[in-house]
Amino acid sequence: MDKEEIFKRIARVEEQIGELYIELGGLKEQIVELIEDNTRLVMENQRLQEKEEARVLVSNRDQTQAENEEQDEEDIGQGVHHLVDLYDEGFHICNVHYGRMRGEGDCLFCIAFLNKSSKEK
Repeated sequence: MDKEEIFKRIARVEEQIGELYIELGGLKEQIVELIEDNTRLVMENQRLQEKEEARVLVSNRDQTQAENEEQDEEDIGQGVHHLVDLYDEGFHICNVHYGRMRGEGDCLFCIAFLNKSSKEK
């Protein structure tokens, strides 16, 4: 091999190294962009998960509250029903004569109490 050919090969290798260096720099920039995108997506995912968890908690709380209110309404309805049964059996349910046997006819206090209870329900 002569000297000129060796210098040409060295020049080609240097040129290839330069091109590889440029390509490596481009790959490095792409990796940085991908890492930044990944970080942004991880943060967005975390924010959305927290938002979903908060939504589920609020939904569960609202559902529990609605169930409790429904149960309270059922309990009130059952209490009024029991009072109506007592009244139908002939007992006073008003605060004036509560628990005493009714005489003939209806008690205006008991009727007023029943009307008030049925309106609140």
